Amino acid sequence: MLSLLLNGQALVFGIILVAIIFSLTLHEYGHARSAKWLGDDTAERMGRLTLNPAAHVDPVGLLMVVLVGFGYAKPVPISPNKMRQPWAGAAVAAAGPLMNLLLAILSVNLLLWGVKTGSFAFSDPPALALIILSKINLLLMLFNLIPLGPLDGHYIMSWFLPVRLRHPYDDFNNRYGSFVFIGLIILSLLGVPIFHFLMSFSAALIPYISFF
Repeated sequence: MLSLLLNGQALVFGIILVAIIFSLTLHEYGHARSAKWLGDDTAERMGRLTLNPAAHVDPVGLLMVVLVGFGYAKPVPISPNKMRQPWAGAAVAAAGPLMNLLLAILSVNLLLWGVKTGSFAFSDPPALALIILSKINLLLMLFNLIPLGPLDGHYIMSWFLPVRLRHPYDDFNNRYGSFVFIGLIILSLLGVPIFHFLMSFSAALIPYISFF
């Protein structure tokens, strides 16, 4: 992202930065809201049941996004013992990516509606903002569904596995998942196209969430 500023593309840089902050905020809010619905008020008591970006965005994580293209938000705290449903942990984990999917659907269709009605053209700033917002949210959704380390996909996958596989899987993730995930990021930064598939797949999803 920093290269955008260095190349004089301040508008694109600003749109991407705002879109990332907005998307991360809605992602974490989805976790907090779903936990509250399922009986866990931990996030609410810690001030995380809010749409205020300051409650969710981690300054270091956001700086990493600007500098290296990867970052993170503050994890939403939950107390599994407060949720009675056995699937509650997976549901709370899935709520973040689901929020990103909903934002992507909204962005894509607002874009198509705006162009169709003549409200703006594809080359106008509003269209650019909606394109960026949709791409970022699809990528965030897929990225967080990776079943490794602290990502949401780990908790979702754990629920769907048979009990005999669930415990070894959770144990592996607790011990090595974060290291494997960091290793993949390092390889990607070194030029290995580790996450190229996610970018291609996210682009391929756009026709399936377009209704105009």
